[in-house]
Amino acid sequence: MVLLARVAPSPPAFAACLTIALLSDVFDGIAARRLGVATTGLRRLDSAADTVFYVAAAYVAWELYPEAVSRHAVPLVILVVLEAARYAIDLAKFRREASYHMWSAKAFGIALFVGFLGVLSFGHTGWPVSLAIAVGIVSDLEGIAISLVLPTWHHDVPSIVHALRLGRSAPYTVSNIPPGGPP
Repeated sequence: MVLLARVAPSPPAFAACLTIALLSDVFDGIAARRLGVATTGLRRLDSAADTVFYVAAAYVAWELYPEAVSRHAVPLVILVVLEAARYAIDLAKFRREASYHMWSAKAFGIALFVGFLGVLSFGHTGWPVSLAIAVGIVSDLEGIAISLVLPTWHHDVPSIVHALRLGRSAPYTVSNIPPGGPP
């Protein structure tokens, strides 16, 4: 997308890139499970690939529509700080990034698609961008809450409700007893 933005920015081409990214995000996990290759490492790579793609899309939006970024500067900073906090908490607590694949993260992916499609394909910098940022903030807050609740690293935790159940049922070992003892 970055190359496309630099060489020949095209709203239909951006729409195609975003649609392909959304469809691959949906179907890559399904294909991996059906083929029996859905591993923890692959899940982590999937999360990293999604992050790289959407960071590139954000860069393109910033390059082509700087007013959209300026208009949403405060909530965007909040979103970026929460995103960084999530990674920092996960690395500090689990020594690796989380790979929860939460329902709210899936909603964030759809909201990002709508937001970037609105900006890059239609030049619409209003509600689609606001929606994506709001859903992202909610998703990051849930991700932080899940990381704080879980005593050990887990992947594929769909929601905070599931994390609370896992947190209560997870056995404590010497390496994961929180300060002050088990709750």
